[in-house]
Amino acid sequence: MRLLLDNNLSIRLGAVLEKEGWDVAHVRSLGLHAASDRVVLDRARADGRVLVSADTDFGGLLAASHEPGPSVVLVRRVANRRAEELAGILLANLPPIADDLDHGCIVVVGDDSLRIRLLPIG
Repeated sequence: MRLLLDNNLSIRLGAVLEKEGWDVAHVRSLGLHAASDRVVLDRARADGRVLVSADTDFGGLLAASHEPGPSVVLVRRVANRRAEELAGILLANLPPIADDLDHGCIVVVGDDSLRIRLLPIG
């Protein structure tokens, strides 16, 4: 699975996921640390990556645009979490929904919850 981590997630999270064999890029490593949400979303689409963020604005952008992708994973309650803990949540929850992510969806993942909304919305 190819992921793009948003600026609000630690670059260390990417390193932990890469150790597990995942293909991960971080917006900072791509020079997009000050880019708008639209630019980040467009980059995820162009690179064929699932965008992982704690920013709910991405869901709104996709809903308003009626676009079929890219998939976005919204991680809830990330404050004060270690990268290893967030990686564990992603590693446990994303592989079982890989087909949905490949086809385009918004996923909200929390400690004990997982919600999937297929794209396009509307």
